[in-house]
Amino acid sequence: MKKIFTLLIAVFLAVGCFAGCQKNQPSVPSEPEQKHVDYVSEVKLDMKSSTAKQEVTVKTFVDGDTVHFNVPTSVMETGVLKARFLAINTPESTGKIEEYGKAASNFTKEKLSKATSIMIESDTSTWNADSTGGRYLVWVWYKTAESEDYRNLNLEILQNGLAIASNTGAGIYGQICLAAIAQAEAEKLNIYSGEKDPDFFYGGATELTLKELRCNLEKYKGQKVAFNGVVTMNSKNGVYVEEYDAETNMYYGMYVYYGFNLSGEGLEILTVGNEVRIVGSLQFYEGGGTYQVSDLSYRAMKPDDPNNIQKLSDGHKAAHQLTDAKKFVESKVTIDGQEGPMTFDYAELAMCTSLEMKNLKVVDIYTTDKEDSSSKGAMTLTCEVDGITVYIRTTVLRDADGNIITADAYNGKTIDVKGIVDCFAGKYQIKVFSANDIAVHN
Repeated sequence: MKKIFTLLIAVFLAVGCFAGCQKNQPSVPSEPEQKHVDYVSEVKLDMKSSTAKQEVTVKTFVDGDTVHFNVPTSVMETGVLKARFLAINTPESTGKIEEYGKAASNFTKEKLSKATSIMIESDTSTWNADSTGGRYLVWVWYKTAESEDYRNLNLEILQNGLAIASNTGAGIYGQICLAAIAQAEAEKLNIYSGEKDPDFFYGGATELTLKELRCNLEKYKGQKVAFNGVVTMNSKNGVYVEEYDAETNMYYGMYVYYGFNLSGEGLEILTVGNEVRIVGSLQFYEGGGTYQVSDLSYRAMKPDDPNNIQKLSDGHKAAHQLTDAKKFVESKVTIDGQEGPMTFDYAELAMCTSLEMKNLKVVDIYTTDKEDSSSKGAMTLTCEVDGITVYIRTTVLRDADGNIITADAYNGKTIDVKGIVDCFAGKYQIKVFSANDIAVHN
């Protein structure tokens, strides 16, 4: 028993000593955190290399990875190079809207807007077109002071987690771009964060642009869609909404029918001049033979509901883009679609947008004279310019004293008009809503 007792004491002392020794051991340092690397500052523009380079200015911002630059005619005959950034693919913001698409677009615009100098560089000694044949693949460099080095914007976008790789490793700066992507993923920046994009609406509607909607009407027919635009005209329990697209230098529009679903604050949102977010269902209106968005709603108790229409800003005006008769009647527009180029009549794409046309000779006028029609007194003016026929449709127009304006005021005259592109019986026309929007030449 004495030996057992002695053995137990020895064991307890050993365990205590071991525990004490362990407690006093210095802790093993954890692996140090990876330091953030500014890869953009590590890569330099070599002006002596054999790659094609050109100092440029911005003509048009399109989205996060596409910008149109002014260049000498020796580079592009048109004086404009449509640039697609090498090695990156930012989320969409000009077609179907994607998370962080607007953030990427704003990032590019902010950086280049502050630049004192912008340089574009090809991957080779020539300017190389992308798969569309209309855009050219470039590295974009910028600096905000003459004393600074140029910064590579493609790399900076990747470093900030605002793009995914696009044939990234193959470019002349490919390896450092891959490192920047890996760091952005490790730091969980923006598209790699797993967090919701504060500029994206997470409702049940498909977020898109009016250009995407207008170019793919059959695709979205019957679907709930959401888009932004400026309210240009109020007509028959509905409004016309339009949005500018920089890439085509066109406005795209839609008639939005609110019917009797809205009142109070909801109707105020759709005030002419407001930039709004529209959420509704795209439908084909058999009565008019045109598409419209309807089934709008506004829940005042939940103003931030992503299914609500929303006012984004105010103080805007209808664009009334100046258009000539030949362009309106005869020209075509080709759009780069997801499945290849798509070609439309100009007027077809301009539907529901505001435009202006000048020097139209009125050769004939038809006046609606049905007694039981709310359009009694409305006119259809057949006009000619340079041998091209253009149709102008008016609502019932009144002078300053409230009297209905008749055909005598315009027949045989030369006029300038402002209106909304409309279609009747398969013919595109310009719809005029006010006598103030028709100017008669003296």
